[in-house]
Amino acid sequence: MIEWASFTPWTSLVGGIFIGLAAALFLLLNGRIAGISGILGGLLQWPKGDVAWRGAFLLGLVTAPAAYSFFAPLPAVQVDAGTATLVVAGLLVGIGTRYGAGCTSGHGVCGLSRRSPRSMVATAAFMAAGFVTVFIVRHLIG
Repeated sequence: MIEWASFTPWTSLVGGIFIGLAAALFLLLNGRIAGISGILGGLLQWPKGDVAWRGAFLLGLVTAPAAYSFFAPLPAVQVDAGTATLVVAGLLVGIGTRYGAGCTSGHGVCGLSRRSPRSMVATAAFMAAGFVTVFIVRHLIG
């Protein structure tokens, strides 16, 4: 069921436009894909000359909600999972990004816009896995 009170198509459209514009500009100006797992993974290796822009990119991701909060209230965060579930889920996502050579932002936003066959397969795979997981959790388990 759709929770109509939380349905925000215009805000979502504007956010999507900003994400697409940022990814396109990042590729045009830096020649790099704006995939978060690749940016973070590269930062953990301390590549010479790459630390500053990677750190700035990740700092922007963390501080953006604080900047947004000056203009509008932040939505309430509700996590319906325990710590162990979140840790296991995070590890599975991390392993998946390594096996899939990228994350949802790298494949779904940047790869699809470049018509990358590998990204098309990866995006279809993680979307299908998400659909199946939601079906199992909501309809078969409880």
